[in-house]
Amino acid sequence: MKFSKMHLAVAAAATLGALVAAPAHAGKTIDTIKARGQLVCGVNPNLAGFAAADSQGNYSGMDVDICKAVTATVLNDASKVKWVPLNAAQRFAALQAGEIDILSRNTTWTLTRDASLGLTFTGVTYYDGQGFMVPKKSKITSAKQLKGATVCVQSGTTTEKNLSDYSKSMNLNMKSVVFETQEATNKAYFAGRCQAYTTDASGLASIRNKEATKPDDHLILPELISKEPLGPSVRRGDDEFTSIVKWVVFALIEAEEYGITQANVDQMKADSKDPVIQRILGTSEDTGKLLGLDKDWAYRAIKATGNYGEIFERNVGPKSALMLPRGANNLWNKGGFLYAPPVR
Repeated sequence: MKFSKMHLAVAAAATLGALVAAPAHAGKTIDTIKARGQLVCGVNPNLAGFAAADSQGNYSGMDVDICKAVTATVLNDASKVKWVPLNAAQRFAALQAGEIDILSRNTTWTLTRDASLGLTFTGVTYYDGQGFMVPKKSKITSAKQLKGATVCVQSGTTTEKNLSDYSKSMNLNMKSVVFETQEATNKAYFAGRCQAYTTDASGLASIRNKEATKPDDHLILPELISKEPLGPSVRRGDDEFTSIVKWVVFALIEAEEYGITQANVDQMKADSKDPVIQRILGTSEDTGKLLGLDKDWAYRAIKATGNYGEIFERNVGPKSALMLPRGANNLWNKGGFLYAPPVR
């Protein structure tokens, strides 16, 4: 029996449609998480606004909320998380060894990390840049005035290499004073062992607010010397779990764009006639089956943490203790970089 080109094209399209619509299995990492009844999340032990524990051991922060949203999606309970505090040197080995399911720890996405550490970055949750902090009494107002200065920096970070590159490119001959942990770096700077402190600008704001006896005595200089796109990562080799974490973040961004909040998500789910909102909240198309999840996957994430804007404002925004502006972390239609692929 002969088939025309049109018959073949129709058959190919039908086959492709069937493949696209086929439900996915959620993958071995999700199977492990469900069997354990808990998601294991690697976080910074002490970076207020991103991840820090209170006196009862309860963690909060932007990176924490990302893990909570994923947990709510997968286990239907945002509290079913085991928090594993990790320093910069420990974080990648912990993920590689399977000690954690997801690393959500103010970590910069770079080529070297992406290509050689056996992990996959799932997106950017905070666009940052490296800066400098100095005591106001030093009268320094620009990084270009740091010629020959001693600078406190943590080892095992992109920060250390960026400092060296910037010092060479600007002929500043800055001297790195390197410490293994963030706590040791903080202590050295505030004890006066260095003339400046360098890390991500958001981290400087957090450290100044939490660690300084008088935060107003310290100035974060205006220059940013690098790009630091921060985001969660997972082990390479489980495409299904990678997709879930990636699309949870995208759903939180899309929710902000379409006005879905923690407070109104139930009303939106019940009443909205907007096709986009219906897709996000699972009241029309079932996008969850393509991720190995159910149709309410995004609803649960938003219900647990609020949308991206709510997460930002609560933890690091202008009304929080860190008082960081949205800036680059605003939505694409409000002058920022946040542009999520559509949930459809």
